[in-house]
Amino acid sequence: MKRRTFMTTFAAFATLPVATLAGSSVDYAPGVIEKALSEGKTVFVDYAADWCSTCARQERIINSLRGANPDYDRHVVFVRVDWDDFGREPVSTSRRIPRRSTLIVLKGDQELGRIVAGTSESEIKALLDTALAAATTS
Repeated sequence: MKRRTFMTTFAAFATLPVATLAGSSVDYAPGVIEKALSEGKTVFVDYAADWCSTCARQERIINSLRGANPDYDRHVVFVRVDWDDFGREPVSTSRRIPRRSTLIVLKGDQELGRIVAGTSESEIKALLDTALAAATTS
């Protein structure tokens, strides 16, 4: 490969958002979480708002960790709930979600973990690892 081609290709990939390189998240719509749970899947739910700086920090960390470990995307369903649209809807109120920037892991009818407004990479990684462990064991 010519150096110029390589550099152009590398530059193009370097400008892509990290989320593009990692697996994608499903935008919440009524029934999405329940359907995945009824199929026996583990669901990582991110309650976020576009304007929230804490949410943006969480998203960068989650995408970085997902990019570093493809098993997260292979085994866990990621759902992003827009807080502005669904903060007062049953998807939030039934789980007592206190605010945007809340991350939870669900399996079956259980909540396996929760972070509220946390931006510690180790804490978020631990939650992702909880999701992965639940997804890969029966």
